[in-house]
Amino acid sequence: LHYKNNQFGIYTLFETLSDLPFPRICILLSSLKNRGTMTKLVIFDLDGTLLNSLQDLATSTNYALRRHGYPTHELPAFRYFVGNGIDKLLERALPEAERSHENMLKIRKDFMAYYAEHKADFTAPYDGICELLKTLKRRHLLLAVASNKYHAATKELIPEYFGEGLFDFVYGQREGIPVKPDPTIVFDIMKEAGVTKEEVLYVGDSGVDMQTAVNSGVTSIGVTWGFRDREELLANGAQYIAAEPCEIMRWVR
Repeated sequence: LHYKNNQFGIYTLFETLSDLPFPRICILLSSLKNRGTMTKLVIFDLDGTLLNSLQDLATSTNYALRRHGYPTHELPAFRYFVGNGIDKLLERALPEAERSHENMLKIRKDFMAYYAEHKADFTAPYDGICELLKTLKRRHLLLAVASNKYHAATKELIPEYFGEGLFDFVYGQREGIPVKPDPTIVFDIMKEAGVTKEEVLYVGDSGVDMQTAVNSGVTSIGVTWGFRDREELLANGAQYIAAEPCEIMRWVR
């Protein structure tokens, strides 16, 4: 949905509300209320949003599976394995009858060792991402990464692909901190940045990301160039949908 600054535009919005689930109605009405607030911080998910990392994640997982005699998977399957952190990725990749915590930890060791050496073999920023980030920075916005990828790899990948100083805050999955969609990672970034939830945009490619934004009370933008589809994004509370990185500028206030 898009909002207009005239009476007819608002009327059109309310005409469509009866077709939406109640949580999404609340999100949309909240976004109308906050339209006058300036954006100060844009938080990005990493895998599937900034970086196309699927091939390296798949290759590393298949390596670990093969080492322990488990069947491997084709690349498209990994679109639905990723998104909830490394442990959940490995659990989903295991055969259903073998999905014990013990087995996950067993292949995790091999995954971590292999991925540490090969995390940048095929990974690359999506087309248009670098230009978007530079545009946001020229607008003097704060930029952050909030990822369910383990913290060390997240911290290493950002300067490798985007240089030093572009992102103000980089957070991955930290020991003892719940993974997304728990909002702790967003709250920690907001606290460090000194901003309110009305001043934040959250950009991600999955239902987990949209749930994270909902749980945090911040404005969400779902992107369709990543690992999941438009339907999943909308079903999990996406307020806006972007098909290309440049479209995100439409919602920077």
